[in-house]
Amino acid sequence: MQTNEPVSVAGALSERLREAIAADGGWWSFDRFMAAALYTPGLGYYANDRRKFGLLPGSGSDFVTAPELTPLFGQALARQLRQALVASGTAEVWEFGAGSGALASQILGALGPAVSAYHIVDLSGVLRERQRERLAAEQPAHLARVHWHDRLPEAMRGVVIGNEVLDAMPVQLLHFDGQQWLERGVGMDGARFVWRDRPTDLRPPVQAAFAPGTVTEIHPQAEAFVRTLAAHLTRGVVFLIDYGFPEDEYYLPQRRGGTLMCHRAHRADPDPLVDVGEKDITAHVNFTGIALAGQDAGLDVLGYTSQGHFLLNCGLLELMPEGDPRAAAAVQKLVNEHEMGELFKVIGLARGFDLRHFEPIGFAHGDRSHRL
Repeated sequence: MQTNEPVSVAGALSERLREAIAADGGWWSFDRFMAAALYTPGLGYYANDRRKFGLLPGSGSDFVTAPELTPLFGQALARQLRQALVASGTAEVWEFGAGSGALASQILGALGPAVSAYHIVDLSGVLRERQRERLAAEQPAHLARVHWHDRLPEAMRGVVIGNEVLDAMPVQLLHFDGQQWLERGVGMDGARFVWRDRPTDLRPPVQAAFAPGTVTEIHPQAEAFVRTLAAHLTRGVVFLIDYGFPEDEYYLPQRRGGTLMCHRAHRADPDPLVDVGEKDITAHVNFTGIALAGQDAGLDVLGYTSQGHFLLNCGLLELMPEGDPRAAAAVQKLVNEHEMGELFKVIGLARGFDLRHFEPIGFAHGDRSHRL
């Protein structure tokens, strides 16, 4: 398959990982391998120059996110952010993993001076530069209020947004052989990366009749991210949008292969051990784990619903221009159950202010918090 990266980049990353795994005795846990494949400086998928985001494979992109699909996504989300800014008495927005900068551009364009500062936290220097270029072109009047960070500050106030951030956080893999649970990691067979299992005390967070051969994920890094976010957020609201399920759906015994998936050229494949650094690696989100991690760290759960319900609650249809078939098609993708509307979910968390009179518009109808 054609890629935008020289073969030497992928080869260099694979060689580096082979040497590191060999030095560590020939085995790495999968979360460590996934982190290296995605974030190794200059070589990992999110750290190299390859284009990631776009509508069609012909653009050289690998997948499309909601903000790339239509600016109506960011405009509808901005309505919820405005309400949260007012309710929390804050004026700053923090976006994690801003991708191409499309969502930041849409939110700044919709909220304008209601945002005193827009902070982007992104590990990728390549993506930070592309975000800067896009915002300079699309939102020059607001650029001076945009600030980039590669780590969390000591304290944050404001509204936090993360669109498709949790799914890119490294996961650990568990394999049930019919008798015991094993942690599935990565070893080598010559120059090839291969799966290697080891006995473990780790378990899925539910008791279920798992079939022999089941492989599934657990999400300690995503849950640690929420706890860390809670420790730094002194006052504000958090909205996390991603594909996933509550715990009882995530760990259905029928879901024997787990949710781990790779994306390249708008195609999906289940093998993260080949073409390392040339494709995205993701896993669905266990939103029950996210909610519990937030609550344990002092956050209140404001709501949990599907992306379709959330956007419709935020007035997406009111924003759609009349007589625009492209906009109508994009809206259908955002809200239809067989597209992004049901697979993607939204969870809201908050702390540091009186929540008794704050009823987030995004969860007004169809809140599923009781299912977490």
